[in-house]
Amino acid sequence: MDHNQIIVKPVITEKATALVEKNKYAFRVFLKATRSEVKKAIEKIYKVKVLKVNFIMVKSRKRRRGRVSGFSARWKKAIVTLKKGDKIEVFEGV
Repeated sequence: MDHNQIIVKPVITEKATALVEKNKYAFRVFLKATRSEVKKAIEKIYKVKVLKVNFIMVKSRKRRRGRVSGFSARWKKAIVTLKKGDKIEVFEGV
């Protein structure tokens, strides 16, 4: 699988930007991605050294549009800890 398919997009929320101070970054990743795949993808795309990768499974939520009800898709969030001194520029402008 290609590195760009493993990392879907960065998660830019209040909590995620607060983690940047601790040198941790949040990304939405492919549901079946493993820790080693995410680590390799982040290191290749952003040219940084990854120390640790943690996952959070975000549950689906009930959604409603008029009379039609359904569920949002579940997804996987990866919290990536970088080596001290490394930065990812996507989060710096926020």
